Amino acid sequence: MPHLDQPPRRLIVGITGASGTIYGVRLLEMLQGTDIETHLVMSRWGVRTLVHETSYTPDQVNKLASVVHPLTDQGASIASGSFLTMGMVVAPCSARTLAAIALGFGDNLIHRAADVVLKERRKLVLAVREVPLSDIHLENMLKLSRMGVVICPPIPAFYTHPRSIDEMVNHSVARILDQLGIHFDLGRWAGAMSASSPVGTNL
Repeated sequence: MPHLDQPPRRLIVGITGASGTIYGVRLLEMLQGTDIETHLVMSRWGVRTLVHETSYTPDQVNKLASVVHPLTDQGASIASGSFLTMGMVVAPCSARTLAAIALGFGDNLIHRAADVVLKERRKLVLAVREVPLSDIHLENMLKLSRMGVVICPPIPAFYTHPRSIDEMVNHSVARILDQLGIHFDLGRWAGAMSASSPVGTNL
């Protein structure tokens, strides 16, 4: 008789070429030292944006992940639905990647892994980074949202009174991880505003 196992704690992380590669990097940093096995795929433009926007090198980012997969390796474990995962986060998610996932156009491993997550009905979270949004972007997001995909743009919150960009990044990444049932206590909404707020009642 086969025996029952606990589902593996594996998370696929895609980093694409949109601005905000720090979100994907910070997500990997936050998951280091946990029981979650991270599988990283970076796009060619994700690497280029990383070097332009941050002080990290691709090698430094690769070392943050448990496993690194080449973008062109369609034979990777994460390209198969038989490889059990918690799901996938794409942070940041470019408009091109959004479109490819919406159309099922699996021409690289990020697109293919997302397609697998969709067909297996696992959790897919897209941190879409584009502004302003065209009708095409909005239609692609709506199409995926109706399939159960979580569209989670990394929009900063100010109720936490952030003192640095770093704190804003941490909060956005924590909210992304919330969608996968992974919770970090990094300044959450307390449920009510202070009664001493100077704002009047006539809003």
